[in-house]
Order: sequence, then C-alpha cells, then structure tokens
Amino acid sequence: MKKYYPILILILITSCTNSKTRSEKQEEQKEITRSEFQIILDSANVNGSILVYNLNENKYYSNDYEWARKGRLPASTFKITNSIIGLETNVIENDSTIFKWNGEPRSYKSWEQDLSLKNAFHYSCVPCYQEVARAIGVKRMNDYLSRLEYGNMQVDSINIDVFWLEGKSEISQFEQIDFLKRFYRNELPISERTETIMKRMMVIEENEEHKLSGKTGWSVRNGNNNGWFVGYLETQNNTYFFATNIEPKENFDMDKFPSARKEVTFRALDELRN
Repeated sequence: MKKYYPILILILITSCTNSKTRSEKQEEQKEITRSEFQIILDSANVNGSILVYNLNENKYYSNDYEWARKGRLPASTFKITNSIIGLETNVIENDSTIFKWNGEPRSYKSWEQDLSLKNAFHYSCVPCYQEVARAIGVKRMNDYLSRLEYGNMQVDSINIDVFWLEGKSEISQFEQIDFLKRFYRNELPISERTETIMKRMMVIEENEEHKLSGKTGWSVRNGNNNGWFVGYLETQNNTYFFATNIEPKENFDMDKFPSARKEVTFRALDELRN
C-alpha cells in the first residue's frame, strides 16, 4: 500500500492548491461603493442597483451590493441563454433562422412579422423564444442550465415557456456578470460556432472607440415592475461587464422605463471611465 501514498499526497496537494486559488481570486475581486451610481438612479426616479465589473482592475463597482446579490426573474435577459441552448441542441440553426408569424395579434407591432433569430433577439420577441423553449423541452433545458451554471431556474412541464418571466426562477446581478464573464472568456461548455453566432448577435452598438453587447429584460411580479440591462462594453484597452436592475419609484412615467435601464447604465459607465 505504501507505493500509493505519493500519488494520494499529490492529489491532496493539487486539490488544496486549486481550492486556495479559487478562494484567493474571490478575495481579490474588490467591491467599491460608488455613491455617484445612487445619484444617477435617484435622478432617474428609480430604485435599484448598477453593478459594473472592471476586467483590468478585477474590481466591482456598485451603489447597492445587497440589491445586487438578491435573485430576481431574469425576464428577457434569458434570451441570451435560451439562444445558446437552442443553438447547442440544434433547435435553432443560426441567427438567420426564421420564426414565422401566425397572423395572430401580439403585444408589439414589431413582433407581428416573420423574424430572424437576430431580429427576434433585438426586438425581444417573447412568442418566438417561447417556441424555442418548448422545442428544447424540460429535460434538455434543465440539463443545459445545470451545465451552464445559470442562476436558479425552476423549470417543469407546466412553465417551460414562461419560467424566465414568472414564477420562482431567480438570478442575481452578480450571477449575471459571472455568466457573461465566462461567456466572454470562452469558458462555457459550448461550441465555438455557438460562441461566434452569439457574440455577433448580441452587439448593440459598435464604432471605432467601443463595442457594446447585451440584452434588456422586464418582468412584472405581484404588480411590481423590474427592469434589467446586462452585457459588456469593450473599449480599446479594457472590458466592463454590467448588470443593472431597477424598479420605478412612485409617480414614475412608465413610458420611460424601457429607456431608463440603458440610460442609467451608460451614465454609470461614463462615470467610471472619466
């Protein structure tokens, strides 16, 4: 038996070293409170948290870390993950795959047409992605969600096409950024083809100075509106990951809610970079 001891010792040392490395990395990710973020939210008449991760500095910036750690419905930010799983399971062929409109009235005029996956993503077409989720099915959806380590989704045969919009599914702002970081670094257990399609499809804006990629989301739970904007901003010498989650204050003009999610995020990013 003695001849196996060196191997066992080596395994134990390696295990401890890897565990220590992960722990050290977590400690190195410093959390900096930015009161400027709170001023931005107050001026927009919303409650919530803006969470930004500076890749070069390995630091988080936020006005409210307690809010950022609380799980909430992912809403349409889940279209990122839904697309990935759809591509990986061949339910979706590519970003040019067409979703046929059946002619029935929909919540938005932009949804009342045949849409490519890319346009369905940017128009945030819920019926299109419900079709994708049903085609993926409960078992494959749960398998991939576990594999991708995406939040805490509660998926069954009853809620397969609404679990990201209602119910008990949750993801926090920290978890959103963790997922985006792994996606950006090609660390998710998915094909290179899926990565390429998704990174191309997620681009919102691109110019000589930066490239912005991401997705918004909006859910209503128990009468409370909750809005997301998650993604990352690539500049010439750095990348900033962000997850903004907001709720309107009393007397808020809800016509401004869709744009408010992005506007407060852009102001926070500008504040950090200047």
